[in-house]
Amino acid sequence: MVSGEAPQAEGSVRVDAWIWAVRLTKTRSQAAAACRAGHVRVNGERAKPAQALRAGDEVRLRHAGRDRIVVVSKIVKKRVGPPVAAECFVDNSPPLPPREAAVQVPVRDRGTGRPTKRDRREMERLQAPRGRREPDVP
Repeated sequence: MVSGEAPQAEGSVRVDAWIWAVRLTKTRSQAAAACRAGHVRVNGERAKPAQALRAGDEVRLRHAGRDRIVVVSKIVKKRVGPPVAAECFVDNSPPLPPREAAVQVPVRDRGTGRPTKRDRREMERLQAPRGRREPDVP
């Protein structure tokens, strides 16, 4: 196999390149931006985009509103297909919340017009977290 196309057993690679290569982000620039913003941690330390990554390192990535916790098992230098990418890390991320737990947006009937002040207050009261609901004010 050509070097860089298949998983490598030894060596190191840039953090941003590896995150992109194993398809945790869509583009390498997104991976580098996440590193610069402090959304990537390697072994508990904030990572710069050019930081070296080795097999066995734990990578924590905050991307797309979700925390991903992966342990590097293989080093890849170039982007690989999804089946090969899945073999390059062990995913220890918490499971996604069920769809029922997602925020539900209230839907108004078509043609009912703009909500009144009373309607708006009722919608805000229903959307407030359970512990922070305000008492009804007439």
